[in-house]
Amino acid sequence: MFKVNQPASWLFTGATTISILFSTTVPLGAIQAQSNGVNQTEILNAHNLYRRDLNLPALTWSDDLAKSAQQWADRLAATNRFEHSGTNNGENIWKGSAKWFSQSQMVGSWGIEKQNFVLGIFPDISKTGQWSDVGHYSQIIWRNTTEVGCGLATDGINDIFVCQYNPPGNYQGEKVY
Repeated sequence: MFKVNQPASWLFTGATTISILFSTTVPLGAIQAQSNGVNQTEILNAHNLYRRDLNLPALTWSDDLAKSAQQWADRLAATNRFEHSGTNNGENIWKGSAKWFSQSQMVGSWGIEKQNFVLGIFPDISKTGQWSDVGHYSQIIWRNTTEVGCGLATDGINDIFVCQYNPPGNYQGEKVY
C-alpha cells in the first residue's frame, strides 16, 4: 500500500535477465568488490535525452548523490545483494555482466520502459497496469526531480550501477509531469 507523498520503490530491470545469461556462479565472498569511475557527461546525456523529448528541464549532476550512490553500489557488489538503499532519495539500480554495457546502455535499460508508459496520476502510469513496469523511466522523467548522481561497482562478474535522484519521484496521487 502506498502512502501519500511517499516514494515508491522498485527493484529489477530488463538488464537483470541479461546478467543471468552471461553470469557464472561464484561463492559469496570469493570476489572482491571494486569501484569504477562514472562518466558524468554520458550519464547526464542519457538521462536528459528522455527529459528533452518531453520538454522537461535537464537534470544536473550532484556530487552528494553520486557519493551516496557509489557507497551503495560498493555495498551491493561486496555483499552480492540487489536491493534498494532505503535512503530518502529516488533510486534506480541495475545489474549486468561486467564490462559488457556502457553507462548510457545502463540508463537506456530504464528508459526502454517508455514503451509501456502512459501519462497519468501515479501509480496509474503503465499500459500493463503495473507501475513497476515503468517505475525507472518515470523516476528519470519525474517533473520535480532536478538532480542525479550515480555510482558504479563490480564484483568481477557483474557491474552494479546505482543512480539516486533529488527530489525523488513516483509519489502516490501525483502527476509524473
